[in-house]
Amino acid sequence: MKALLLLAALLLCAEQCTAETPPLRGLSRTDLLQFHSSSGALEKAVSVEQWEVRRNSALKSFESVAGTLPGENFRCALNIQIEEEVDCGSHVRRLLSYESSPGGRVPAYLCIPKTALRGTPAPAVLCLHPTDNIIGHQVVVGLGGKANRQYASELAERGFVTLSPSYPLLANYQPNLKELGFESGTMKAIWDNIRGIDLLESLSFVKKGNGYAVIGHSLGGHNGIYTAVFDPRIKAVVSSCGFDSFLDYKGGNIKGWIQTRYMPRLAEHLDHPETIPFDFYELVAALSPRGIFINAPLRDSNFCWDSVDRIVNAARAVYALHGIPQNIEVRHPDCEHDFPDAERSAAYEWLKQRLEKPN
Repeated sequence: MKALLLLAALLLCAEQCTAETPPLRGLSRTDLLQFHSSSGALEKAVSVEQWEVRRNSALKSFESVAGTLPGENFRCALNIQIEEEVDCGSHVRRLLSYESSPGGRVPAYLCIPKTALRGTPAPAVLCLHPTDNIIGHQVVVGLGGKANRQYASELAERGFVTLSPSYPLLANYQPNLKELGFESGTMKAIWDNIRGIDLLESLSFVKKGNGYAVIGHSLGGHNGIYTAVFDPRIKAVVSSCGFDSFLDYKGGNIKGWIQTRYMPRLAEHLDHPETIPFDFYELVAALSPRGIFINAPLRDSNFCWDSVDRIVNAARAVYALHGIPQNIEVRHPDCEHDFPDAERSAAYEWLKQRLEKPN
């Protein structure tokens, strides 16, 4: 039965996916070891240093659409303000806000295990919420919304400090992007998340030395990848229902991505997604050598699991170049756009192995 379901899913996805994969900036989209040398010649990377040439090109291409990552002039004092504190049994939940850039305050939930407050520092995870225009980041701390999204509170119950910032232009978080100097909601979210890592680093009850992790579902799933490629302090990424290739998303219809809160510049590529100058092929590979745990359900109507597999297979070559092809783990539960109990539990254990090791 499972084999039949896999076959049916493959056939369905094949209708959306192109038979031949168009190149990306004159490079193979699937052979990620290809790069252009300083002379412009097409070469194949045989070292991590050569792969970095393509990685840097990919990140610059991403910035050409999402806007440039802010510089140190945006890194103002965090000025943390605690608005509410709730005793949740095993942990304390604080509603707070912090200043991510001059004049821009970000609402967030901070969940702290009581063991950490008593003097045993705990590893920290940035928990990024899915699209929810009613309660926003409340969903990941278990305060309503859809089921199976409460990973921030569940991780806190398991001994992790979790920070869950709001995503810009959703629910009650409505920053003026233009006034704050951002060209897209995507880049604003990336910067808010990077400053969230700064916040975690400032806390005495957060364990230092092993890096941080990020987990997210759907919107949070790709928001986490975007953040991690720009912030090397993030050592582990959990992405649930977060991506596929732009070529395969909704059969190539990228209209859903073209919103102010995402990347409005993608409108230039509306009818020809093959011209978008970056894709998740490169972004997932750009995480190497760090670990990534991917949940890609067979019946996800947003992101095609087969496209995810093609991306992962391509990225493994870059991970192999780093000597750790096993640092990508993929799950394909038989469900729709969801983060089921079994996959969340597996992701939590995976995070524990990476963040709770001795310094």
